[in-house]
Formats: sequence, structure tokens, C-alpha cells
Amino acid sequence: MKTHRHERSRTASRSKPRARQRFLITGGAGFVGSNLAAALTARDPSCEIIIVDDFRSGSYANIVEAYARAGLPAFSGVVLPISIEDLEYEALLDAADFGAVFHLAAITDTTVKDEAEMIAVNTTPMMAIMQACVAAGVPLVYASSAATYGTPREAADRKPFALASAGSPNNVYGFSKWLLECEHRRFAQSCGAQPQIVGLRYFNVFGPGESRKGKMASMVYQLAQHMLDGKRPKLFAPGDQSRDQVYIDDIVSCTMAAAGLLGKNAPVPGVYNAGSGVATSFNEIVAGVRSALGISEKELPTEYFEMPADIRVFYQDWTCSDLSANKAGLGWEPAHKPRVAIERYAAFLRAQRGS
Repeated sequence: MKTHRHERSRTASRSKPRARQRFLITGGAGFVGSNLAAALTARDPSCEIIIVDDFRSGSYANIVEAYARAGLPAFSGVVLPISIEDLEYEALLDAADFGAVFHLAAITDTTVKDEAEMIAVNTTPMMAIMQACVAAGVPLVYASSAATYGTPREAADRKPFALASAGSPNNVYGFSKWLLECEHRRFAQSCGAQPQIVGLRYFNVFGPGESRKGKMASMVYQLAQHMLDGKRPKLFAPGDQSRDQVYIDDIVSCTMAAAGLLGKNAPVPGVYNAGSGVATSFNEIVAGVRSALGISEKELPTEYFEMPADIRVFYQDWTCSDLSANKAGLGWEPAHKPRVAIERYAAFLRAQRGS
């Protein structure tokens, strides 16, 4: 009965003149979250952004810089520096008109060994967020991951990963994201009518705003920084390991499309891949970075080394997203070719160095 009360309240409130729209972003001080906040503000300068972040890995500087890169006035939204488990989602969403909730907060370090911590942090708040969003009639978009696939049969055949092939992750991070999707499926089944919830399996995201991710920063970023420091690029031998590298602007647009803010006004609920649809090898990344930085193989030869055994056990040699459902379901497809975006990003990083 509680849900029905909120649905009646939401229906009544939408018959009144609409106040300025609000968007809630958990993990909004992170790489994707800060870029998303800026994009939402660029789309509607009058909107209010509410960020929830415990700053475990995010930073205020990500927000400041994302708004500056977008040529926007300084961020003037709300930042709640608390754990996502401590937020009263139902009370918050019931108190004001929200256009969407974006649940991006998570431990993203895939090398974390504490399985209990990873699962607790990444999955526990999901049910409360879904219940609050459905009760308030607010679309929910959450970040899943390509790590949910582990090493599916498509990897050996070098074919794009079909949505149905996920479920056997190679690490606890991927497992925690798989559990999010399981919660989503169970909740949707219990609702009767399909709730407006979309999960996005982010592939390997790169682009401006990731400089504070440390060892979890993209290969594009790390290789460019090494070469800008005058160091030889280092790759696991033989360098033909390939990943679906997707530019940050495409991830942001896909995330907004999943909330009905771009493309289709009413996206089809469910889980989708969020990638470029192209597998780019690490050798190709190095070539793109070299092209942008003007550094030849002769000047800084690529150094190859064997993959450590502890990494080998969970490493994905090949990933590529099957995006066949995205255009019909979300009205979205990527706008950036990985090689072009890699060169553009490497040039950006060089300009930041003033070289």
C-alpha cells in the first residue's frame, strides 16, 4: 500500500506546474559521474544536480574540472558527502520532482580482494534505491560492468558479447555487478508492470576526468602518461589483447539516453551493453598515442613482458560489446570511433602538460 500512496502523490504533483528538474547521481564525484553532472547541466542549465559520494575514490576536483571543460559556470548543486547506504532515498525523492536517478557509486578497483566489502558496498543499497524510484515514479539508471561477462564463449571466437552471455565473472567486482542485475531482475518480476530501470554494462571507459583513478585509469591514459614522461610504453606480451574502448562522451550520452533524456522518450527497461562495439588491441592503443604525441617506435620502443600469474587468473584478453539492442531500446549508438578518440584524448593530455 505504501507504493500506491507514493504513486498517487506523484500523479497529483505532476498535474501542477513543474519546478526546476533535479537529478540525483550517486558516485557523482567520480570519473563518469562528474562528466555526467556537467552534461546534464549543459542540457538544462536550470536543473539542480544532487551528488552523493563518500569520496573513497572520487574528488571535488573532478566536478570542478568537468564543468570547466564543458565551458559551464561553476557547479552550484548539492553534494552529500555520505555513504550511499546512509541516504534516505524514499524521503528525498518524495520531497521534490526528480527527472532521474543515476546510481554509479561503487568500489571500482577490480583488484580488491576483500569479497565481503566489495559485495556489501556495491550491492546492498540497490533494493532501497529501486523501491524509492518506483514509488516516486522516477527513472533509474545504474552502472553495471563488462566484468559481468568474465570470459564468455564469444571471447575465443572474437565475437561481440551477447547480453545473455554474462554471469560467469572472473573477479568479485564483476560478481558484485552481476548481483546488482540479479536484484534488478527479481525486483522487476515482483512489480508486475516493468519498472523504468535500466542497467548499463560499461566497457573500458577512457577520456578527460580520469586522472585521479590511479591504477584503475584506462590504458590510454597510462600509456600516454608514460610516454609523456619519456618512458617506454609497457604491455603484456604480445600486445594483441583487445578491449572494447569507449570514449567518456559516449558513455555519458548512453547513460542519459537510458533515462529518456536523449534519443527515445521512453527507453525500454532492461540491461544493455555500453561500449563502442569495437575491440581495440593494446598495440593499436600505443599506435594511436604515438600518432598524437609524435613519438616514434624508434624513439621509445614498446617493452613487452609476461603477465603475472595473479593477474592471469581473472584477466580478460578480449572484450567487445554487442550493441544490437541499443538503438531500438534506448535510441542510442556511439558517436566516436575508438582510434580517433584515443588520438584526440592523447593530444588533450599532451596539451595539459603544456608540451
